[in-house]
Amino acid sequence: MSASNETAVNAVFGTLKKNWGWLLAVGILSILLGTIGLYMTFALTLATVVLFGALILAGGVLQLVQAFSCKGWKGVLGHVLIALLYIAAGILIIKDPVLASGVLTLVLAGILIAVGVIRITMGIQHRKAAAGGYWSVLSGIVSILLGGMILFEWPVSGLWVIGLFVAIELILNGWSYVFVALGARKAGRVDVPTTTQGAA
Repeated sequence: MSASNETAVNAVFGTLKKNWGWLLAVGILSILLGTIGLYMTFALTLATVVLFGALILAGGVLQLVQAFSCKGWKGVLGHVLIALLYIAAGILIIKDPVLASGVLTLVLAGILIAVGVIRITMGIQHRKAAAGGYWSVLSGIVSILLGGMILFEWPVSGLWVIGLFVAIELILNGWSYVFVALGARKAGRVDVPTTTQGAA
């Protein structure tokens, strides 16, 4: 390996070349949790929604506390109102996670359909300028179909969609960590002293 290549590898991986095992373990754990989550989408959906509600509630409380320390600020009333809305939303989500998951799933379906329409529009606009325009149209169609399927199955889809998405994300995240860890392991095995011999 040349000195420039060695520098580039060090810039990418750094000390991860020696500590790749921990990242590999995290990746494998993420894959296992995601795979288990595929068979427990309802429980994972509820857990995710409750966590989401708890985060919103905590954010609202912190914002409310911070608002009372902003003496003389003209926007403090709006700040307090937003904080109270966050707190109310967090309490409602935690109190009825099934209803909240249904609402969030409905919003998610709408976002997927909107994203699909935008991708198709962009693909049609760029189809002559770039070959990738057709892929944009195809991905847009897939997004619309996915959003439509969720809407068609709603409100039942609200019981499993969020959990399914979280499980898939855990699996994809885990595999990405595994590949990065293996890349760092491979980089760490390179015989560095050969570069000094070649330079001599």
